[in-house]
Amino acid sequence: MSDIFGIRNGSRAILCASTGGHLQQLHKLSQQMGIAPKPLWITFSNAQSNSLLAGERVEYIPYIASRDFATALRSSPHIARIMARERFDVAVSTGAAIAGVALPVAKALRKDSVYIESVARFDGPSLTGKSLRFIPGIRRFTQHPSWANEDWTYETSVLNSYAAKLSPTADGIVKQVFVTLGTIKPYRFDSLVERVKNIVPSGTRIVWQLGATDRSDLPGVVHTSMPIEHFDRLVMESDVIITHAGVGSAIRILDSGKCPVMVPRRRSRGEHIDDHQVQISSRLSGLGLVVEADACAITFSDLQTAAATRVSQDRK
Repeated sequence: MSDIFGIRNGSRAILCASTGGHLQQLHKLSQQMGIAPKPLWITFSNAQSNSLLAGERVEYIPYIASRDFATALRSSPHIARIMARERFDVAVSTGAAIAGVALPVAKALRKDSVYIESVARFDGPSLTGKSLRFIPGIRRFTQHPSWANEDWTYETSVLNSYAAKLSPTADGIVKQVFVTLGTIKPYRFDSLVERVKNIVPSGTRIVWQLGATDRSDLPGVVHTSMPIEHFDRLVMESDVIITHAGVGSAIRILDSGKCPVMVPRRRSRGEHIDDHQVQISSRLSGLGLVVEADACAITFSDLQTAAATRVSQDRK
């Protein structure tokens, strides 16, 4: 395996990421790195991380919300103690706020530090990415060649391997729907929940993964969160998946060969901190990998289109 992100083959690594899309991206990208076996992971504890990293070496730290710099600062001594007792050559992070603590600590310990900006950032770096430019020696990578420059290097993207195609074995019949809203706190996504309730015919089996959108009035089976293996099983069993435009959810669904209906959270409705999910869904829709729809305008026809489409990983 060749060097990638400037990481030498055989390097002992610490891999740091917030749960959700950041962790899913780092997990996928780490498989392309020639790092030594059994790296140490630093993340938060939830159903996703507990199952995704089962069997791995993991240090769990208290949850740090997006742009919660006060909590990130309070986490610094804990992260520093973890890293100080570990023998490692390089620390790698895909964000979010955890990167702003872990990578400077690694540099203070005179270790290589690599920051890979989330694929969700299409126009430029996140606030965390911008702040890291003030720490000398941290190598910074973008997953989009369109904004690569002397400060940000492009090498690859988690989206590079996918291609969509109509499947002759997929008939577009919708008998089971899986709705997944991710786990980001504290943002609700009631607009999508209400629309799905209205467009899915009675008698259709629905499974919900709601995250922060706690509801007690929904048909079907309701989960707040779930282990990765349960998520993957529902993706495979369902005729169509309706998902928020989170990178972590998208990667898991596309890896399964399914084309989801992707519905971005919008800042104007208080569904996320900004509108980066609109960019994610637009880009993936442009590649033909998802059926994009607004929460207030999704139709049953969108579900049928997605159910008749499959995704492969033969794109170069």
